Amino acid sequence: MSHEQTHSSAYWHGRIWTLTWPVILANVTIPLVGVADVAVMGQLTDPAYIAAVAMGAAMFSAVYWMFGFLRMGTTGLAAQAYGRRDHDEVSGVFLRASFIAAGLGGLIVACQWPLRELLFLLFQASPQVTELADNYYTIRVWGAPALLIHLVQLGTLFGLQRMKDTLWLSIGLNISNLVLDVVLVLGFGLDVRGVALGTVISEWGAAGFGLWLVIRALPGNKPLRSLVLWDAEKVTDLFNISGNLVLRTFFVQMPFFAGTVLATRLGDITLAAHGVLMQLFFVMTYSIDGFAHTAETLAGYAYGARDAKQLRTASIYASVWALFLALLTGLIYLLGGETFIALLTQSEAVRSAASAYLPWVALAPLLCIWAFLLDGIFIGTTFIKEMRNAMVLASLGWALLLALTFDSWGYHAVWLGMNFFMLLRAALLGIYYPRIEAGAQA
Repeated sequence: MSHEQTHSSAYWHGRIWTLTWPVILANVTIPLVGVADVAVMGQLTDPAYIAAVAMGAAMFSAVYWMFGFLRMGTTGLAAQAYGRRDHDEVSGVFLRASFIAAGLGGLIVACQWPLRELLFLLFQASPQVTELADNYYTIRVWGAPALLIHLVQLGTLFGLQRMKDTLWLSIGLNISNLVLDVVLVLGFGLDVRGVALGTVISEWGAAGFGLWLVIRALPGNKPLRSLVLWDAEKVTDLFNISGNLVLRTFFVQMPFFAGTVLATRLGDITLAAHGVLMQLFFVMTYSIDGFAHTAETLAGYAYGARDAKQLRTASIYASVWALFLALLTGLIYLLGGETFIALLTQSEAVRSAASAYLPWVALAPLLCIWAFLLDGIFIGTTFIKEMRNAMVLASLGWALLLALTFDSWGYHAVWLGMNFFMLLRAALLGIYYPRIEAGAQA
Protein backbone atom coordinates (compact mmCIF):
# COMPACT_ATOMS: atom_id res chain seq x y z
CA MET A 1 0.00 0.00 0.00
CA SER A 2 1.39 3.42 -0.94
CA HIS A 3 2.18 6.03 1.67
CA GLU A 4 -0.48 8.38 0.29
CA GLN A 5 -3.21 5.79 0.80
CA THR A 6 -2.55 5.64 4.54
CA HIS A 7 -3.03 9.37 5.08
CA SER A 8 -5.89 10.62 7.23
CA SER A 9 -8.87 12.67 6.18
CA ALA A 10 -7.25 15.73 7.77
CA TYR A 11 -4.21 15.24 5.56
CA TRP A 12 -6.29 15.15 2.38
CA HIS A 13 -8.32 18.22 3.33
CA GLY A 14 -5.08 20.09 3.99
CA ARG A 15 -3.48 18.76 0.81
CA ILE A 16 -6.38 19.91 -1.36
CA TRP A 17 -6.35 23.40 0.12
CA THR A 18 -2.55 23.70 0.01
CA LEU A 19 -2.64 23.04 -3.72
CA THR A 20 -5.81 24.99 -4.47
CA TRP A 21 -5.62 28.34 -2.70
CA PRO A 22 -2.65 29.63 -4.76
CA VAL A 23 -4.49 28.76 -7.99
CA ILE A 24 -7.68 30.52 -6.91
CA LEU A 25 -5.69 33.59 -5.90
CA ALA A 26 -3.76 33.52 -9.19
CA ASN A 27 -7.01 33.18 -11.14
CA VAL A 28 -8.44 36.23 -9.39
CA THR A 29 -5.68 38.36 -10.94
CA ILE A 30 -6.68 37.34 -14.49
CA PRO A 31 -9.87 39.40 -14.88
CA LEU A 32 -8.17 42.35 -13.17
CA VAL A 33 -6.13 42.99 -16.30
CA GLY A 34 -9.24 43.42 -18.44
CA VAL A 35 -10.79 45.67 -15.81
CA ALA A 36 -7.61 47.76 -15.70
CA ASP A 37 -7.44 48.05 -19.49
CA VAL A 38 -11.01 49.34 -19.60
CA ALA A 39 -10.52 51.62 -16.58
CA VAL A 40 -7.37 53.20 -18.02
CA MET A 41 -8.96 53.67 -21.45
CA GLY A 42 -11.97 55.12 -19.67
CA GLN A 43 -9.81 58.01 -18.51
CA LEU A 44 -9.52 59.10 -22.16
CA THR A 45 -12.36 61.17 -23.56
CA ASP A 46 -13.28 59.11 -26.62
CA PRO A 47 -15.11 55.79 -25.97
CA ALA A 48 -13.55 54.44 -29.17
CA TYR A 49 -10.41 53.70 -27.15
CA ILE A 50 -12.30 51.30 -24.88
CA ALA A 51 -13.98 49.67 -27.88
CA ALA A 52 -10.63 49.24 -29.67
CA VAL A 53 -8.96 47.57 -26.68
CA ALA A 54 -11.98 45.33 -26.14
CA MET A 55 -11.93 44.35 -29.81
CA GLY A 56 -8.18 43.73 -29.86
CA ALA A 57 -8.24 41.71 -26.64
CA ALA A 58 -11.12 39.61 -27.98
CA MET A 59 -9.11 38.85 -31.12
CA PHE A 60 -6.13 37.53 -29.19
CA SER A 61 -8.32 35.67 -26.73
CA ALA A 62 -9.98 33.87 -29.65
CA VAL A 63 -6.57 32.88 -31.05
CA TYR A 64 -4.85 31.97 -27.78
CA TRP A 65 -7.80 29.96 -26.47
CA MET A 66 -7.16 27.42 -29.22
CA PHE A 67 -3.62 26.93 -27.93
CA GLY A 68 -4.78 25.99 -24.43
CA PHE A 69 -3.64 22.43 -25.19
CA LEU A 70 -0.07 23.61 -24.52
CA ARG A 71 -1.00 24.10 -20.85
CA MET A 72 -3.39 21.17 -20.45
CA GLY A 73 -1.40 18.57 -22.37
CA THR A 74 1.83 19.51 -20.60
CA THR A 75 0.19 19.23 -17.18
CA GLY A 76 -1.07 15.69 -17.81
CA LEU A 77 2.18 14.36 -19.25
CA ALA A 78 4.36 16.05 -16.65
CA ALA A 79 2.16 14.93 -13.74
CA GLN A 80 2.22 11.30 -14.89
CA ALA A 81 5.99 11.30 -15.39
CA TYR A 82 6.38 12.86 -11.95
CA GLY A 83 4.10 10.23 -10.43
CA ARG A 84 6.20 7.35 -11.81
CA ARG A 85 9.40 9.14 -10.73
CA ASP A 86 10.64 9.52 -14.32
CA HIS A 87 12.45 12.79 -13.75
CA ASP A 88 14.16 12.88 -17.13
CA GLU A 89 10.79 12.59 -18.86
CA VAL A 90 9.38 15.52 -16.83
CA SER A 91 12.21 17.66 -18.22
CA GLY A 92 11.69 16.15 -21.67
CA VAL A 93 8.00 17.04 -21.64
CA PHE A 94 8.84 20.63 -20.75
CA LEU A 95 11.51 20.95 -23.46
CA ARG A 96 9.46 19.39 -26.25
CA ALA A 97 6.37 21.46 -25.43
CA SER A 98 8.45 24.64 -25.15
CA PHE A 99 9.97 24.19 -28.60
CA ILE A 100 6.52 23.52 -30.08
CA ALA A 101 5.14 26.62 -28.31
CA ALA A 102 8.00 28.78 -29.58
CA GLY A 103 7.47 27.46 -33.11
CA LEU A 104 3.74 28.12 -33.04
CA GLY A 105 4.30 31.58 -31.58
CA GLY A 106 6.82 32.34 -34.30
CA LEU A 107 4.31 31.16 -36.89
CA ILE A 108 1.69 33.57 -35.55
CA VAL A 109 4.18 36.43 -35.84
CA ALA A 110 5.21 35.36 -39.35
CA CYS A 111 1.58 35.10 -40.48
CA GLN A 112 0.39 38.20 -38.69
CA TRP A 113 -0.84 39.99 -41.81
CA PRO A 114 -3.16 37.30 -43.22
CA LEU A 115 -4.27 36.56 -39.65
CA ARG A 116 -5.04 40.24 -39.21
CA GLU A 117 -7.20 40.29 -42.32
CA LEU A 118 -9.18 37.27 -41.10
CA LEU A 119 -9.71 38.61 -37.59
CA PHE A 120 -10.73 42.09 -38.72
CA LEU A 121 -13.17 40.51 -41.16
CA LEU A 122 -14.82 38.65 -38.25
CA PHE A 123 -14.75 41.61 -35.85
CA GLN A 124 -16.24 44.39 -37.94
CA ALA A 125 -16.29 47.85 -36.36
CA SER A 126 -16.33 51.54 -37.23
CA PRO A 127 -13.33 52.97 -39.12
CA GLN A 128 -12.04 54.79 -36.04
CA VAL A 129 -12.22 51.74 -33.80
CA THR A 130 -10.71 49.56 -36.53
CA GLU A 131 -7.75 51.91 -36.89
CA LEU A 132 -7.10 51.98 -33.13
CA ALA A 133 -7.52 48.20 -32.89
CA ASP A 134 -5.01 47.83 -35.73
CA ASN A 135 -2.49 49.84 -33.68
CA TYR A 136 -3.12 47.48 -30.77
CA TYR A 137 -2.84 44.36 -32.93
CA THR A 138 0.44 45.25 -34.66
CA ILE A 139 2.16 45.60 -31.26
CA ARG A 140 0.42 42.87 -29.29
CA VAL A 141 1.14 40.13 -31.85
CA TRP A 142 4.86 40.20 -30.95
CA GLY A 143 4.07 38.71 -27.58
CA ALA A 144 2.68 35.47 -29.08
CA PRO A 145 5.81 33.29 -28.63
CA ALA A 146 6.19 34.42 -25.01
CA LEU A 147 2.54 33.82 -24.15
CA LEU A 148 2.53 30.30 -25.60
CA ILE A 149 5.78 29.43 -23.80
CA HIS A 150 4.17 30.82 -20.62
CA LEU A 151 1.32 28.30 -21.06
CA VAL A 152 3.84 25.44 -21.18
CA GLN A 153 5.54 26.73 -18.06
CA LEU A 154 2.22 26.86 -16.21
CA GLY A 155 1.42 23.32 -17.34
CA THR A 156 4.78 22.02 -16.14
CA LEU A 157 4.47 23.70 -12.76
CA PHE A 158 0.92 22.36 -12.34
CA GLY A 159 2.17 18.88 -13.19
CA LEU A 160 4.89 19.17 -10.55
CA GLN A 161 2.32 20.39 -7.99
CA ARG A 162 4.19 23.70 -7.67
CA MET A 163 1.03 25.72 -7.21
CA LYS A 164 2.69 28.57 -5.31
CA ASP A 165 5.11 29.01 -8.19
CA THR A 166 2.15 29.36 -10.57
CA LEU A 167 0.76 31.97 -8.21
CA TRP A 168 3.93 34.06 -8.34
CA LEU A 169 4.16 33.61 -12.09
CA SER A 170 0.56 34.74 -12.66
CA ILE A 171 0.89 37.64 -10.24
CA GLY A 172 4.11 38.72 -11.96
CA LEU A 173 2.43 38.70 -15.38
CA ASN A 174 -0.81 40.39 -14.39
CA ILE A 175 0.44 42.95 -11.87
CA SER A 176 3.25 44.11 -14.18
CA ASN A 177 0.60 44.48 -16.89
CA LEU A 178 -1.53 46.64 -14.59
CA VAL A 179 1.38 48.91 -13.68
CA LEU A 180 2.57 49.26 -17.27
CA ASP A 181 -0.99 50.15 -18.37
CA VAL A 182 -1.00 53.13 -16.06
CA VAL A 183 2.56 54.24 -16.81
CA LEU A 184 2.46 53.90 -20.60
CA VAL A 185 -1.07 55.22 -21.16
CA LEU A 186 -1.53 57.89 -18.52
CA GLY A 187 2.16 58.72 -18.08
CA PHE A 188 3.44 58.59 -21.66
CA GLY A 189 0.15 59.14 -23.51
CA LEU A 190 0.43 56.03 -25.70
CA ASP A 191 -3.35 55.27 -25.68
CA VAL A 192 -4.11 51.76 -27.06
CA ARG A 193 -0.48 51.32 -28.07
CA GLY A 194 0.50 51.64 -24.42
CA VAL A 195 -1.94 48.89 -23.41
CA ALA A 196 -0.59 46.58 -26.13
CA LEU A 197 3.07 47.37 -25.36
CA GLY A 198 2.52 46.83 -21.64
CA THR A 199 1.02 43.43 -22.36
CA VAL A 200 3.90 42.39 -24.63
CA ILE A 201 6.53 43.46 -22.09
CA SER A 202 4.66 41.59 -19.34
CA GLU A 203 4.38 38.43 -21.47
CA TRP A 204 8.10 38.32 -22.26
CA GLY A 205 8.96 39.11 -18.64
CA ALA A 206 6.70 36.29 -17.47
CA ALA A 207 8.33 33.88 -19.94
CA GLY A 208 11.77 34.69 -18.52
CA PHE A 209 10.58 34.46 -14.91
CA GLY A 210 8.73 31.24 -15.67
CA LEU A 211 11.83 29.64 -17.19
CA TRP A 212 13.72 30.29 -13.97
CA LEU A 213 10.87 28.87 -11.86
CA VAL A 214 10.60 25.71 -13.99
CA ILE A 215 14.35 25.02 -14.04
CA ARG A 216 14.41 25.42 -10.27
CA ALA A 217 11.43 23.07 -9.88
CA LEU A 218 12.47 20.30 -12.28
CA PRO A 219 13.39 17.10 -10.40
CA GLY A 220 16.62 15.21 -11.08
CA ASN A 221 20.13 16.44 -11.69
CA LYS A 222 20.59 15.94 -15.44
CA PRO A 223 21.16 19.26 -17.27
CA LEU A 224 18.45 20.17 -19.78
CA ARG A 225 21.02 20.33 -22.59
CA SER A 226 21.93 16.65 -22.08
CA LEU A 227 18.37 15.39 -22.59
CA VAL A 228 17.19 13.82 -25.82
CA LEU A 229 14.71 16.32 -27.20
CA TRP A 230 13.44 14.44 -30.23
CA ASP A 231 11.63 11.22 -29.40
CA ALA A 232 9.30 10.45 -32.30
CA GLU A 233 6.88 8.39 -30.19
CA LYS A 234 6.61 10.98 -27.42
CA VAL A 235 6.31 13.89 -29.83
CA THR A 236 3.54 11.99 -31.61
CA ASP A 237 1.78 11.41 -28.28
CA LEU A 238 1.93 15.12 -27.52
CA PHE A 239 0.47 16.03 -30.91
CA ASN A 240 -2.28 13.41 -30.57
CA ILE A 241 -3.22 14.84 -27.19
CA SER A 242 -2.99 18.39 -28.54
CA GLY A 243 -5.19 17.70 -31.57
CA ASN A 244 -7.94 16.20 -29.46
CA LEU A 245 -7.70 19.08 -26.97
CA VAL A 246 -8.14 21.59 -29.80
CA LEU A 247 -11.33 19.80 -30.87
CA ARG A 248 -12.51 19.65 -27.29
CA THR A 249 -11.86 23.38 -26.84
CA PHE A 250 -13.76 24.21 -30.01
CA PHE A 251 -16.89 22.39 -28.79
CA VAL A 252 -16.57 23.85 -25.29
CA GLN A 253 -16.69 27.36 -26.76
CA MET A 254 -19.78 26.77 -28.89
CA PRO A 255 -22.41 27.49 -26.18
CA PHE A 256 -20.58 30.65 -25.08
CA PHE A 257 -20.19 31.99 -28.62
CA ALA A 258 -23.75 31.06 -29.59
CA GLY A 259 -25.11 32.66 -26.42
CA THR A 260 -23.59 36.01 -27.40
CA VAL A 261 -24.82 35.72 -30.99
CA LEU A 262 -28.36 34.89 -29.88
CA ALA A 263 -28.35 37.70 -27.32
CA THR A 264 -27.61 40.18 -30.12
CA ARG A 265 -30.82 39.03 -31.86
CA LEU A 266 -32.85 39.94 -28.79
CA GLY A 267 -31.86 43.60 -28.65
CA ASP A 268 -29.23 45.85 -27.10
CA ILE A 269 -30.67 45.62 -23.58
CA THR A 270 -30.58 41.82 -23.55
CA LEU A 271 -27.09 41.85 -25.06
CA ALA A 272 -25.87 44.23 -22.36
CA ALA A 273 -27.52 42.09 -19.67
CA HIS A 274 -25.82 39.04 -21.17
CA GLY A 275 -22.45 40.79 -20.89
CA VAL A 276 -23.06 41.60 -17.22
CA LEU A 277 -24.25 38.08 -16.34
CA MET A 278 -21.31 36.47 -18.12
CA GLN A 279 -18.91 38.47 -15.94
CA LEU A 280 -20.50 36.87 -12.88
CA PHE A 281 -20.34 33.47 -14.58
CA PHE A 282 -16.64 33.80 -15.39
CA VAL A 283 -15.76 34.88 -11.84
CA MET A 284 -17.39 31.65 -10.70
CA THR A 285 -15.50 29.53 -13.23
CA TYR A 286 -12.13 31.06 -12.33
CA SER A 287 -12.77 30.22 -8.66
CA ILE A 288 -13.96 26.64 -9.11
CA ASP A 289 -11.23 25.98 -11.68
CA GLY A 290 -8.77 26.09 -8.78
CA PHE A 291 -10.12 22.74 -7.59
CA ALA A 292 -10.18 21.43 -11.16
CA HIS A 293 -6.46 22.19 -11.46
CA THR A 294 -5.83 20.41 -8.16
CA ALA A 295 -7.79 17.36 -9.35
CA GLU A 296 -5.81 17.53 -12.59
CA THR A 297 -2.37 17.39 -11.01
CA LEU A 298 -3.23 14.87 -8.27
CA ALA A 299 -5.04 12.56 -10.71
CA GLY A 300 -2.13 12.71 -13.14
CA TYR A 301 0.36 11.97 -10.36
CA ALA A 302 -1.68 9.02 -9.08
CA TYR A 303 -2.23 7.67 -12.58
CA GLY A 304 1.48 7.85 -13.32
CA ALA A 305 2.14 5.98 -10.07
CA ARG A 306 -0.54 3.39 -11.04
CA ASP A 307 -2.35 4.07 -7.77
CA ALA A 308 -6.09 3.85 -8.44
CA LYS A 309 -7.05 4.25 -4.78
CA GLN A 310 -5.08 7.48 -4.41
CA LEU A 311 -6.65 8.75 -7.64
CA ARG A 312 -10.16 8.12 -6.33
CA THR A 313 -9.38 9.61 -2.91
CA ALA A 314 -7.93 12.80 -4.39
CA SER A 315 -10.92 13.16 -6.71
CA ILE A 316 -13.42 12.74 -3.88
CA TYR A 317 -11.79 15.30 -1.60
CA ALA A 318 -11.42 17.82 -4.41
CA SER A 319 -15.11 17.32 -5.21
CA VAL A 320 -16.17 17.92 -1.60
CA TRP A 321 -14.41 21.26 -1.42
CA ALA A 322 -15.51 22.29 -4.91
CA LEU A 323 -19.12 21.54 -3.97
CA PHE A 324 -18.76 23.70 -0.85
CA LEU A 325 -17.41 26.60 -2.91
CA ALA A 326 -20.16 26.12 -5.51
CA LEU A 327 -22.86 26.25 -2.84
CA LEU A 328 -21.31 29.36 -1.32
CA THR A 329 -20.99 31.08 -4.69
CA GLY A 330 -24.55 30.24 -5.67
CA LEU A 331 -25.86 31.57 -2.34
CA ILE A 332 -23.86 34.79 -2.70
CA TYR A 333 -25.21 35.33 -6.21
CA LEU A 334 -28.76 34.57 -5.10
CA LEU A 335 -28.64 36.99 -2.18
CA GLY A 336 -26.26 39.64 -3.49
CA GLY A 337 -26.44 39.27 -7.24
CA GLU A 338 -28.50 42.39 -7.79
CA THR A 339 -25.90 44.42 -5.91
CA PHE A 340 -23.14 43.07 -8.16
CA ILE A 341 -25.24 43.85 -11.23
CA ALA A 342 -25.74 47.42 -10.03
CA LEU A 343 -21.95 47.81 -9.65
CA LEU A 344 -21.41 46.68 -13.24
CA THR A 345 -23.97 48.89 -15.00
CA GLN A 346 -25.68 52.21 -14.39
CA SER A 347 -28.54 51.47 -16.78
CA GLU A 348 -31.80 50.70 -14.98
CA ALA A 349 -33.10 48.82 -18.03
CA VAL A 350 -30.01 46.58 -18.12
CA ARG A 351 -30.14 46.05 -14.35
CA SER A 352 -33.76 44.98 -14.57
CA ALA A 353 -33.13 42.62 -17.48
CA ALA A 354 -30.09 41.03 -15.86
CA SER A 355 -31.91 40.57 -12.54
CA ALA A 356 -34.68 38.64 -14.31
CA TYR A 357 -32.14 35.98 -15.38
CA LEU A 358 -30.06 36.04 -12.19
CA PRO A 359 -31.45 32.72 -10.81
CA TRP A 360 -29.83 30.91 -13.75
CA VAL A 361 -26.42 32.31 -12.75
CA ALA A 362 -26.98 31.38 -9.11
CA LEU A 363 -27.84 27.81 -10.14
CA ALA A 364 -24.91 27.48 -12.55
CA PRO A 365 -22.13 26.75 -9.97
CA LEU A 366 -23.93 23.64 -8.71
CA LEU A 367 -24.39 22.33 -12.24
CA CYS A 368 -20.95 23.27 -13.58
CA ILE A 369 -18.57 21.94 -10.93
CA TRP A 370 -18.87 18.30 -12.00
CA ALA A 371 -17.92 19.06 -15.59
CA PHE A 372 -14.97 21.19 -14.45
CA LEU A 373 -13.65 18.60 -12.00
CA LEU A 374 -14.00 15.69 -14.40
CA ASP A 375 -12.32 17.74 -17.11
CA GLY A 376 -9.37 18.17 -14.74
CA ILE A 377 -9.20 14.44 -13.99
CA PHE A 378 -9.36 13.49 -17.66
CA ILE A 379 -6.72 16.07 -18.62
CA GLY A 380 -4.39 14.97 -15.82
CA THR A 381 -4.65 11.33 -16.85
CA THR A 382 -4.56 12.25 -20.58
CA PHE A 383 -7.80 10.42 -21.40
CA ILE A 384 -8.32 13.09 -24.02
CA LYS A 385 -10.16 11.06 -26.67
CA GLU A 386 -12.88 10.17 -24.18
CA MET A 387 -13.15 13.82 -23.15
CA ARG A 388 -13.35 14.87 -26.81
CA ASN A 389 -16.12 12.33 -27.49
CA ALA A 390 -18.11 13.46 -24.45
CA MET A 391 -17.77 17.09 -25.52
CA VAL A 392 -19.02 16.39 -29.04
CA LEU A 393 -22.05 14.48 -27.76
CA ALA A 394 -22.80 17.15 -25.14
CA SER A 395 -22.62 19.82 -27.85
CA LEU A 396 -25.11 17.93 -29.99
CA GLY A 397 -27.49 17.62 -27.04
CA TRP A 398 -27.11 21.31 -26.24
CA ALA A 399 -27.76 22.34 -29.86
CA LEU A 400 -30.89 20.20 -30.06
CA LEU A 401 -32.31 21.57 -26.80
CA LEU A 402 -31.55 25.16 -27.84
CA ALA A 403 -33.23 24.67 -31.21
CA LEU A 404 -36.36 23.31 -29.53
CA THR A 405 -36.65 25.99 -26.84
CA PHE A 406 -35.24 29.28 -28.15
CA ASP A 407 -38.30 30.48 -30.06
CA SER A 408 -40.58 30.00 -27.05
CA TRP A 409 -38.18 30.62 -24.16
CA GLY A 410 -36.04 33.39 -25.66
CA TYR A 411 -32.98 34.31 -23.63
CA HIS A 412 -33.96 31.86 -20.88
CA ALA A 413 -33.21 29.12 -23.42
CA VAL A 414 -29.59 30.32 -23.63
CA TRP A 415 -29.05 29.66 -19.92
CA LEU A 416 -31.12 26.48 -19.95
CA GLY A 417 -28.94 25.17 -22.77
CA MET A 418 -25.72 26.23 -21.04
CA ASN A 419 -26.59 24.46 -17.81
CA PHE A 420 -27.83 21.38 -19.66
CA PHE A 421 -24.55 21.31 -21.61
CA MET A 422 -22.56 21.29 -18.36
CA LEU A 423 -24.65 18.51 -16.82
CA LEU A 424 -24.53 16.37 -19.95
CA ARG A 425 -20.74 16.82 -20.15
CA ALA A 426 -20.41 15.61 -16.58
CA ALA A 427 -22.75 12.64 -17.11
CA LEU A 428 -20.89 11.47 -20.21
CA LEU A 429 -17.49 11.89 -18.57
CA GLY A 430 -18.82 9.96 -15.56
CA ILE A 431 -19.62 7.04 -17.85
CA TYR A 432 -16.03 7.06 -19.11
CA TYR A 433 -14.45 7.54 -15.65
CA PRO A 434 -14.11 3.80 -14.75
CA ARG A 435 -11.65 3.47 -17.64
CA ILE A 436 -9.30 5.82 -15.79
CA GLU A 437 -9.31 3.77 -12.59
CA ALA A 438 -8.90 0.59 -14.63
CA GLY A 439 -5.88 2.14 -16.37
CA ALA A 440 -4.42 3.19 -13.01
CA GLN A 441 -4.51 -0.44 -11.89
CA ALA A 442 -2.66 -1.73 -14.97
